[in-house]
Amino acid sequence: MIDLFQLEPWKFLIVVGVGILAAAVTLDADLGRRGIPVNSYLVVIVAGATGLTFAHFASRAEWAAGVLGGLLTLVLLGRYYQVPFYPFLDACSPAAATGFALAQLVIFFLVALGRGSVEEATLRPLYSFFTQAGIAVFLWRMGTKAVLGPRPRGEIFAGYFLLSGVASFFSPSWRGAPASIFGPSYGRMGSVFFFLLGAFLLWGILAHYHKISREHRILQHVAERGDVLQREYSRATPECPHPERWKMYDAMAAEVEVLDFLKTLVTTIKPERVVETGTFLGSSTLRIAEGLRENGLGCVITCEADPKVFEQARKRFLASGLSEWIELRNESSLEMKVEGRIDLLYCDSDLPLREQEVRRFLPQMNPDGLILMHDASSALKTVREGARNLEREDLLSVVFLPTPRGLVIAQKRKGRS
Repeated sequence: MIDLFQLEPWKFLIVVGVGILAAAVTLDADLGRRGIPVNSYLVVIVAGATGLTFAHFASRAEWAAGVLGGLLTLVLLGRYYQVPFYPFLDACSPAAATGFALAQLVIFFLVALGRGSVEEATLRPLYSFFTQAGIAVFLWRMGTKAVLGPRPRGEIFAGYFLLSGVASFFSPSWRGAPASIFGPSYGRMGSVFFFLLGAFLLWGILAHYHKISREHRILQHVAERGDVLQREYSRATPECPHPERWKMYDAMAAEVEVLDFLKTLVTTIKPERVVETGTFLGSSTLRIAEGLRENGLGCVITCEADPKVFEQARKRFLASGLSEWIELRNESSLEMKVEGRIDLLYCDSDLPLREQEVRRFLPQMNPDGLILMHDASSALKTVREGARNLEREDLLSVVFLPTPRGLVIAQKRKGRS
């Protein structure tokens, strides 16, 4: 095994410098996309110096001691900067893997060039380079998903320990290393420890995450990150083979193009009373309200049964300056009572309720008004079949728009002029 601390001083400085620079650049990019205000270069320098110090004094478990020393420093720095614990460590994990990978690559070139030949010992850093580089890429992609949508906090950090433990355990660096009192080398014992620690952390993190409802996960993510514009990732359907051409904010809001369509529809038909089922975070409500404001008339009545989601939507409406055009109710769509004629009905609540909602409000619908049902693609089926049921009973005339998640535009048949 090539000992970093046995290198000549100038080689040692090059290795450490490259590793710190690579880690700092990666961390700066990750913290930037997460919106965490921390000096990435200071973090990497301090954590790196501490990790090297721990590794230097731990002659038999250099890798494990270095990681523990760096981790302890990161925890203290996170408290100093008062940033969220797990998101901060999640951002530091790809940076640590990147820094370690590049440092190992530099060691390989310096040692191989210095010896003038490539031997087994000089090839060992290449193993660390490829494994850590692969881990860094994998963790970075996980971080991308965490930025775009809700993901378990800490899964990247736990994944780093788990994957690095596996990679270190099978490293050829331990070949010929002195055995501990338990049999395997101290290095391999450290690898097993970090693998088990990562697996335990990941199990606990995922167990807690899956206890939270999907709505509340998105709610928390939007509260932290705001609306993040991204490419639609619904799967392709026969009617919409290229969903990636559309954009979205989150998995439970309509596509951005559908939101724009709602506003255009409102400004086109000038409804006086709009009813929306399933407010959630109010993306569609706000687009409808923008159209009503341009018209200078009308109101959108919208409902949200979940008290926590309702409160978040209420705050967004107040901050938007559009609250005078919105009547928000904390109740179920099947319990909500609306007085008078409905000019536009937009159904976007739980999928099994859409057909029931249309049946409930159909007697109040303006015969010349419009009914919209979201999530009516052939992949989702429930809403699509509900619309077809209503059409088969001669209650509605239905058109299916070929959007990624599907959109029904309908008009009731009875009473049209």
